[in-house]
Amino acid sequence: MELPAPLRQGVERLLEHVPLPALKQAARTLSDRYRAELRDGRLHMAEDMAVKAYLATRLPATYAAVRASLDALAEARPDFQPRTLLDIGAGPGTMLWATLDLWSDLEAAVMLEASAAVRKIGQTLAAETVAARTEWLAGDATIDLTDLPPADLVTAAYVLDEIVPASLPKLVGRLWQLTAGTLLIVEPGTPAGWQRILAVRRQLIEAGAHVLAPCPHEAPCPLVPPDWCHFSRRVARSRLHRLAKDADVPWEDEKFIYIAASRQPAPARPARVIAPPKAGSGKVLLKLCVPDGSAGETLFSKRDGDAFRIARRLDWGDPLDI
Repeated sequence: MELPAPLRQGVERLLEHVPLPALKQAARTLSDRYRAELRDGRLHMAEDMAVKAYLATRLPATYAAVRASLDALAEARPDFQPRTLLDIGAGPGTMLWATLDLWSDLEAAVMLEASAAVRKIGQTLAAETVAARTEWLAGDATIDLTDLPPADLVTAAYVLDEIVPASLPKLVGRLWQLTAGTLLIVEPGTPAGWQRILAVRRQLIEAGAHVLAPCPHEAPCPLVPPDWCHFSRRVARSRLHRLAKDADVPWEDEKFIYIAASRQPAPARPARVIAPPKAGSGKVLLKLCVPDGSAGETLFSKRDGDAFRIARRLDWGDPLDI
């Protein structure tokens, strides 16, 4: 998966004259913070160079994760056509670009972001190419949600991992209050990220939300640690991305987990592939989460006819509708 051309071109212009040694150092610092999931109260993209390191090394992967999550939402509710977006912890507008790539008739977006440096670059990237009315607001996700307007689609991507656990229930509750249609939360695809999504899922179900994706049911998650639910998208690395990370491989795999919940009852949801398929000669083994609330591996072979032909085309994260 790659960035939309206008966004990619905008990023290239912003990074054109950035000194590589400074970019590498900023990228290392940013990477260390993501891996450690630091919650020290510091804005990890408060400075211009940190934001540029994010654009070079993290934006493509984050975009791929949120775009895949939006795709799953749209597959679960084909009739959902949001006109308004509220994105909490908006960064440089990653969710805005992914939403517009899927729903080009989005009319208005409110982007809440604490870092002035990030907001400035987000506004620059969107200025000449985003048609939707877009308002960028300064604000902390944990304290500045009081006066925000409800929206058809409310989103928070890679935000919960930066917030102390004690603050999460209040934040999730406020996000749900602001949701006129659907709420989407995306987190890193780590065991800790999965646990956060599980807590969000339980809270939303108790509040009356209907789970759209990835789960095909609203029963307790059937997976037991050390197993955990997550998905992956392969992301193309630009030349500058490889240089900034001293990487040789022209791609990377971004692991993520998400929850999409709606105020409208969910239609019947098919099983979902929750691990990489294992293919062999004339057969494919899929690990599935199924509508009855269970999970396990199912073998499909040529003798299964159409079911096999469908199953062998599926990838990790896809729904299985047979």
